[in-house]
Amino acid sequence: MTEETDHEDHDHHPHEPTSARSTAPQSDYTGRDVVVGALIALLGLSVTFGVPLAVLL
Repeated sequence: MTEETDHEDHDHHPHEPTSARSTAPQSDYTGRDVVVGALIALLGLSVTFGVPLAVLL
């Protein structure tokens, strides 16, 4: 393999334990996080459907 395609001899990720990393499905979230997500979803839905309906009326 050439130097450009050989990726086995160098590390792309920092040397941190896997227990220090966190991903969203495994992370705890609060009620506030749920409310913020719901408000963002409602805002997105209102823009998606509200603007076209307002233009038609």
